[in-house]
Amino acid sequence: MAIIKPFKGLRPQKAMAEELSCLPYDVMNSKEAAEMAEGKEHSLLHITRAEIDLPEGTDVHSEAVYKKAVENFKKFQEKGWLKQEAEGKYYIYAQTMDGRTQYGLVGCAACQDYKDGVIKKHELTRPEKEEDRMVLTRYTRANMEPVFFSYKAVPEIDAIVENIVNNEAPEYEFVVKEDGFGHAFWPVNNPETNKQLEELFATKVPATYVADGHHRTAAAARIGDEFAAKNANHTGDEEYNYFMAVHFPDNQLKIIDYNRVVQDLNGLTADEFMEKLNEVFEVEDMGEDVYKPAKLHEFSMYFEGKWYKLTARPGYYDDTDPIGVLDVTILSNLVLDNFLGIEDLRTSKRIDFVGGIRGLGELKKRVDGGEMKVAFALYPVSMKQLIDIADTGNIMPPKTTWFEPKLRSGLLIHKLD
Repeated sequence: MAIIKPFKGLRPQKAMAEELSCLPYDVMNSKEAAEMAEGKEHSLLHITRAEIDLPEGTDVHSEAVYKKAVENFKKFQEKGWLKQEAEGKYYIYAQTMDGRTQYGLVGCAACQDYKDGVIKKHELTRPEKEEDRMVLTRYTRANMEPVFFSYKAVPEIDAIVENIVNNEAPEYEFVVKEDGFGHAFWPVNNPETNKQLEELFATKVPATYVADGHHRTAAAARIGDEFAAKNANHTGDEEYNYFMAVHFPDNQLKIIDYNRVVQDLNGLTADEFMEKLNEVFEVEDMGEDVYKPAKLHEFSMYFEGKWYKLTARPGYYDDTDPIGVLDVTILSNLVLDNFLGIEDLRTSKRIDFVGGIRGLGELKKRVDGGEMKVAFALYPVSMKQLIDIADTGNIMPPKTTWFEPKLRSGLLIHKLD
């Protein structure tokens, strides 16, 4: 069963919560981070992307950046912009997008659960990407940003969350003007409720699933081992044995599409390309209006000014295989690898990926602009598919899932000492 415990959160004053909160560090570059933080003295980006407070061109992995992050983190606490709770507790974090709200519980997951496979993953990680967040955590001795987890919904937990959000005013509540997404936050202040939630997780939640944040999760587990090795009096109860995660019930989450654009046809003419497509798909010309896939195994393609519906022909995919059933697998096997010559999605420079949050119009723009030759839109993966893959120990192909809204960093920080 999963260990998810309450903790003494470090969090902002109510009046500055909106300004202090920001998008995760990995969805922006240094220039974008600087623009987002401009005029916002309290933005957490001064810690998570501390290079914005150093001369332009500073290496983002340099010691100067990490030292600046520590300096700014200390300043945020000394000025009272961030204050730590006196008692450990859970927190409810709600996100609203397009009229749909999802409610997550913020608690500390156990590093040991990750090593034991109780926390299940569906993506591979790269050590170099883990290392950057490890260094920041090593310097600040804190989880600055939460990881996005899911679990199979538990009605008793849902009932507790519903009771709190229906009967208590949120501590923080705001809508981000740039994207229109709503965010609300409630500390769970009743000690008995916190105890009940901890027991429910320990008895009703056999596993949790990394939805977004595989590198931060792996980095947290490695940091836990590192801190333990340096502590001669290590007991296993120290805060560094845990890391901050927002846990959402699976039935509230919605994965959106993650699409592909390709630079060239690998030497094929347009006619040869379409002929090969017809061998493995039923191809239907949909004209100039944007066409979005409506079901599993249906794709849309934008090519030479037109949209096409591609339906995979029976016999070219395996619905009994948790990986074979995925449309990203079908597209890779039948098209990208088969005749476009893109064998490794992680390393190929001829393919790019576009999150569905940007709309299919972005695919058309990339192709019409001449940057790309053809675009493919996919039907989104379901939470059931994600859980099936994680439960069977399989790994999804790269760039398969896209979750929105992104968690706001800065509403809660977990200190490791």
